[in-house]
Amino acid sequence: MIVCHCMGITDKDIRSAIDWMRASDPETIVTPGKIYRALGKRADCGGCMPHFLDTMRKCDSFEVPVNLRDLRRATNAGMNGNAG
Repeated sequence: MIVCHCMGITDKDIRSAIDWMRASDPETIVTPGKIYRALGKRADCGGCMPHFLDTMRKCDSFEVPVNLRDLRRATNAGMNGNAG
């Protein structure tokens, strides 16, 4: 199914890009921009973004790596002088 009409990106393209990025670097944080770049495309109007994000979330390999979860919370706690 077409997700981004401007660039002709399908749900299969998105899943393939995520799988490729995850295989190349298991700890990568997958973003829409990285997916567009992996596909050699650029975002245009942004109208597809809600559907694009839903498609990303449904991909089995999209999940944030375990060792990177809660990273923002840990960083903010360190900045506030709190340990851990």
